[in-house]
Amino acid sequence: MADSLRRLANTSSFSVLQDKLESWNQDYHIISCDQNLNKCCEMIELTAKIQGQLFAILNLTAAEGGQYAGVDTLKTRLLPWLGTCFSITRPTFADDTSLQLIQDSVEKDRRMRELSVSHDNEIQKIETQLCSTRLHLDSVRADLVDTQNQLEDTKSKSATTLLATEDEILQLKADLRSAREQAELYKRKLDAGEEYQHQICLLRDEVSFLSSEKSMLKERLARSRSPSPLPRLSRSSSPTRNESPTRAQLTNSSRHARLVSRFSDMYAVERLEAQSTLRRYIADLELVQKIIFIAVVESFMAAKIAYRQFKLRVRKTLSPSHFGPESLEDTAVDYIVRNLDLYDVQDSVNAVINAMNVNPRISFPPEVDFVLISALIRETCRVAFAMQTLQPPLDLAFASDGELYNDNKYRRSYDSEFTAPLVMYHVWPALMEGTNVIVKGEAVTRRGALWSKSRSASPARSRSLSPTRSLAFNSKRSLSPERLTARHL
Repeated sequence: MADSLRRLANTSSFSVLQDKLESWNQDYHIISCDQNLNKCCEMIELTAKIQGQLFAILNLTAAEGGQYAGVDTLKTRLLPWLGTCFSITRPTFADDTSLQLIQDSVEKDRRMRELSVSHDNEIQKIETQLCSTRLHLDSVRADLVDTQNQLEDTKSKSATTLLATEDEILQLKADLRSAREQAELYKRKLDAGEEYQHQICLLRDEVSFLSSEKSMLKERLARSRSPSPLPRLSRSSSPTRNESPTRAQLTNSSRHARLVSRFSDMYAVERLEAQSTLRRYIADLELVQKIIFIAVVESFMAAKIAYRQFKLRVRKTLSPSHFGPESLEDTAVDYIVRNLDLYDVQDSVNAVINAMNVNPRISFPPEVDFVLISALIRETCRVAFAMQTLQPPLDLAFASDGELYNDNKYRRSYDSEFTAPLVMYHVWPALMEGTNVIVKGEAVTRRGALWSKSRSASPARSRSLSPTRSLAFNSKRSLSPERLTARHL
């Protein structure tokens, strides 16, 4: 019995019966009469099933109580209830009441039919709207598919366009960089215009002063009837500018210190920037360091050649109108010091790149373009050109692979063999003033340097230029400074 009662409690039959009653109560005025009758029959069937289970539990409980247990309860409660349920009661409704009930029932049926018709109409409207919504959804889906196809086509076209655009952007950046440099050069020239005007005014005042002094000396000479040592003494001592130094000589020490400091800064800043730029394309650190070293050496050679040519042009220009106590050489150097911005550094940069393109030590691999380090080359050319105006001028120490390591000129790199006596290759050149070392360079020393040098000089490798560097290599090749003879200078 306990199991049957537990199953009845677990099935929650009364809860289901209550839910069905509430649902029927909510839908009573909406559904039809046949549906209401079906609902009622379903409730009766469910109640009968529950009553059958309860009678089975009642039977089992009475059996567990023995022969006489529960007899009083059955007599006092169950039997009277069964008697009242099966008794036929007389109806208490009058004829008028019965007619009223029939009319109410007819009215309710009419309302139910009207509600059913309106419900059906609403369902049709909703179905019609649903169909139109489905058609619109299908059209939207078709548009979405077309849009996705167009997006895929646009992506594929954009991918191809982006590759071409990147090359154009790089070219535009290079053009913008060169345009900025030219604008900076023009700005410097414009700023120097006022200084030129001031210098012209000073020179005019000086010329007028010298002209008046010259006229005074001529008058004295005309008044003097006999040569006297006194006028000769005053004549020799009057122009005090004989012993006055030029501007180049006055600023020689300060320019010397500034240029030496700038050379050291180039080793610490521009060299590392150029090295990081080349390492993006070249994995071999040794080749990168050789490229930078040769670029610095070629820049000094190109700057010295440009200085000689510029100095010759200045001497040729100033020689017809030169007068004064200073020599033509000092006047030319002083003019160059005052007008360093007239130096065409781009011409030297092109000459350096052309010389590096034909250098057999660094003309490989072909994917390298030496224009990448044009900033280092340009700054080195400017510093080297300014160093030629010093007295005495500064220059780089002669260096060759496989030479005997000199501790006075170089310091070893961190990856060198400190017991090796020969230089494998150079990282940075040494700066010399005559025979004195001003700034030490850097070199890599390793054992077997001569053997490695002989292997690197093998003629088995091609000397053709790479396609990427053919743009930078002009058809009019300039000779390497190392190959220039006295005829070319």
